[in-house]
Amino acid sequence: MALDEYTDPPMMVPEVDAVTGAVARLVGTHAGDVRDVGAYAVLQGLLDGTPAAVGVMSPTMRYLYVNPALARMNGLPAEVHLGRTIGEVLPDLDAKEDVLRAVLRDGVPREATSSGTTHAGPPGRRWWHGAYHRLEHEGEVVGLAAVLLEVSESRRTQLELDAARRRLAVLDAAATRVGTTLDLVETCEELAELFVAELSDVATVDVFAVEGANGAPHQPLDMVRMWRAALSHRPGMSEQAAILRQPGENVDYQQGSMVPRALSERSPVVVNRAADEEMARQVSSPDRLAVFRSVGLHSVVALPLVARGSAIGMVTMSRHGAADEFSPEDVILARDLARRGAISVDNARRYAHEHDIALALQHALLAAPDAPHPDIELASRYRPAGSSVEVGGDWYDAVALSGGRTLLAVGDVMGHGVQAAVEMSQFRALLRVQARSDLEPHEILAAVDRTSTKAGIERVASCLLVLVDPATDTVTFASAGHLPPLLVGPGDAAELVDVPVGPPLGTGFGGYGSVRRRSDPDRVLVMYTDGLVERRGEDIGESLQRLTRVGLTAETPLVRLVDTVIARMITDKPEDDIAVLAARRRPSAPDRT
Repeated sequence: MALDEYTDPPMMVPEVDAVTGAVARLVGTHAGDVRDVGAYAVLQGLLDGTPAAVGVMSPTMRYLYVNPALARMNGLPAEVHLGRTIGEVLPDLDAKEDVLRAVLRDGVPREATSSGTTHAGPPGRRWWHGAYHRLEHEGEVVGLAAVLLEVSESRRTQLELDAARRRLAVLDAAATRVGTTLDLVETCEELAELFVAELSDVATVDVFAVEGANGAPHQPLDMVRMWRAALSHRPGMSEQAAILRQPGENVDYQQGSMVPRALSERSPVVVNRAADEEMARQVSSPDRLAVFRSVGLHSVVALPLVARGSAIGMVTMSRHGAADEFSPEDVILARDLARRGAISVDNARRYAHEHDIALALQHALLAAPDAPHPDIELASRYRPAGSSVEVGGDWYDAVALSGGRTLLAVGDVMGHGVQAAVEMSQFRALLRVQARSDLEPHEILAAVDRTSTKAGIERVASCLLVLVDPATDTVTFASAGHLPPLLVGPGDAAELVDVPVGPPLGTGFGGYGSVRRRSDPDRVLVMYTDGLVERRGEDIGESLQRLTRVGLTAETPLVRLVDTVIARMITDKPEDDIAVLAARRRPSAPDRT
């Protein structure tokens, strides 16, 4: 019989009489005693007047007594409860019946918090805290007494505080776990992994194409095309992830589906347990619905990645199988996480774009130094730093001068990025102009220093010049804040040339000097930038001595010599860009006038 069809109370069972008599005896009453009336009145007044919900249950956990407060709380008359279990009266209540059974079993009083919905009060889940005691008489268990107070307000406040703490913890995790590098793919992978760890079974990160990072795919008609940068899933959910477009592939979304809507509205779009017809409109393509359903997908959230006022990508998270649908609290947390992650993704996209421009510019400028005179043999290498460091302003050059002389140069502009590469080209051009004025190396440095200051070049640069003159059989060195060159002799003999070091170019201080040495065709000159030798935590003097012990020999072909010095000095990703220029005189070179 349904509770709303109730007409008469159920027949009193013997255990009801037993507990009624037991309760009467427990309060000291005796049948026929005039005091009985007063004692019952006191007990009745207490149970009727208390705001606490009080109930008595039989050993089989059926209601024997319900006070008015418990009847009001449950939204049903007291008589409807009698003879029924909690589940029969309130099917949606999590009554912690295991706790009640434990009290009946061992007699130890216990407290527990239950939750659910009743037939009265505001809609939504409510919470009650209860104290449970076993009732005994003459050594026999006769029932269970429950005293309950509603704690919904305090419980909701606690849940809100817990949710706020969780949001803060997740956002703190985002600050430390997302954006640890400036690599676009790694950043998107970190974001997808964090979404899976905190909120979803499967998560993907798609971005709009960035020229230089992942190309610029053609946009199909009536579709939104994005580039999948990352995909992550919980352990044991590889099948659910395998049906999706994989990282590195383009993904097309039908117009009107949840992803284009989220991008247009700049807010999350949630689809929880939608019917097939609705889900088909929301996923990337209607013909994919059967595949999605085959792996138990039931709920999806699309979250736009918006940074600096522009939509740059999309996070899509899904739940499958027995997982709950996404709650409003889940969506709030996901939205905050997407906002935080969007900044890191945008930083990586911007870096990828600028890094590729700078690298292309630098490679174009350093494709090969200018051809020296035929009596000079050259080999060069440029190696950019790892992905966590921007391209710098390293360069090398060779300029053929009158009288058979060749000017060799290696330099390094302070800083990184496109601007450093641009200003590197300016220093290089100034150096070439001044080199053709038949000046000594230190005079060339002074002229470039003055000119660059007047030209308004903002950055300073170190530079090493070496003038090779076969006619006089001399080599002249001059330095503007640069590291000393290496001379490699026969066998494994190697030494650093002691060159007077002036201030970097672009400071306007001047004050450069030169040092001249006899030219030796049996030796190889190695010029380099600081990325070859400098290491974090290592003294520069020790770094330079390590270079002299690298085990080079002048008899080695120059290209192999350059590759060898880089391979032996750099055992991990370089921390800075590296430029190396090696040169030697050809023994058969004739004297020039």
